[in-house]
Amino acid sequence: MDDAGLETDVDSVGNLYGRLIGTEPALPEVWCGSHWDSVPNGGRFDGALGVVAGLAAITGLRPQRRTITIVAFRDEEGWRFGGGFFGSRGVVGALTDDDYARVDSAGVTIREALMATGRELIASAGWLVRPPGFYLEAHIEQGPALAELAAPVGVVTAIVGIVEMVVTIDGREGHAGTTPMDLRQDAGLCAATFQVKAATVARAIPGAVVTFGTATQLEPGAGNVIARRAVLSLDARAPDQLRLDQLVQGLRSAANQSALTCGCVVSAKVETYIAPIVCADLILEALQRAAPGSPQLPSGAGHDAQILAGAGVPVGMLFVRSRNDGISHSPREHSDAEDIEACVAVLTRALVDLASLS
Repeated sequence: MDDAGLETDVDSVGNLYGRLIGTEPALPEVWCGSHWDSVPNGGRFDGALGVVAGLAAITGLRPQRRTITIVAFRDEEGWRFGGGFFGSRGVVGALTDDDYARVDSAGVTIREALMATGRELIASAGWLVRPPGFYLEAHIEQGPALAELAAPVGVVTAIVGIVEMVVTIDGREGHAGTTPMDLRQDAGLCAATFQVKAATVARAIPGAVVTFGTATQLEPGAGNVIARRAVLSLDARAPDQLRLDQLVQGLRSAANQSALTCGCVVSAKVETYIAPIVCADLILEALQRAAPGSPQLPSGAGHDAQILAGAGVPVGMLFVRSRNDGISHSPREHSDAEDIEACVAVLTRALVDLASLS
């Protein structure tokens, strides 16, 4: 960013900004970027491509009417502390004390980790910086649709809603050999029953998915003791608000039914709720002008764009074709150099288009 002659800045939660100052800097900025964190054993394109492609798109560009800002968000994935979207939620003022109190596997809180980097935490119910007028994010597709369509890029129409829940099931411990099956209150069995029912709920709602990505925690955790407690986390997603509401309601009902069947008590707590969003017509039109004939498709993955959309910013996204069957969060994640070049060219045209608006 320095080499490109941009004016750089870092906010209190660690997001990085590089600004090509416009000829009318009082106008709200056009932002372009993504996140620059990854996941354990992840690839090198998810997130980072959107930051680097945005920087490439404006390097050498003359100042436009609006300031164009490349933004690199911190901790979108949330793998260390959970939750995710930390940087984008931070900049819009959506972080709570509970977010700062999240702990990693070593017991370190986010607050402590930030303070160790010298950050001065600002408790804010509003934006940490001036809100942008538009936000455009480039990202690898993380799926096979564009490859099947033989298209290097695609215009995103909407972004899926995401709910992360923690389900706690309380039963009664007992001896593995002397307690008859019909007298058990087995929290482990109840957890397994719930997972099967949860999958049935998701399959009945078009476009909905549910994932149990972490191992169920059983207490007391001995092979010859019936579990008295099970704690499991789930990730539930649906394309629009109606189907997301149906999915959450169905999962709660499945948890209650499973508990009733197994003689257990269940509680389900929503840890993270990210509403689905529809991309702004103005940005869709700019992308269509910049990449005429490109296919349109929804995003089944969550992105920082939807956090900004929830804070009132018009957003849009451009997908780049993923290879290797669309695999992501893996070292096999890949996009061709030619497709990335096409992405940069589209971003340049779209950003100039948006930055010219009054």
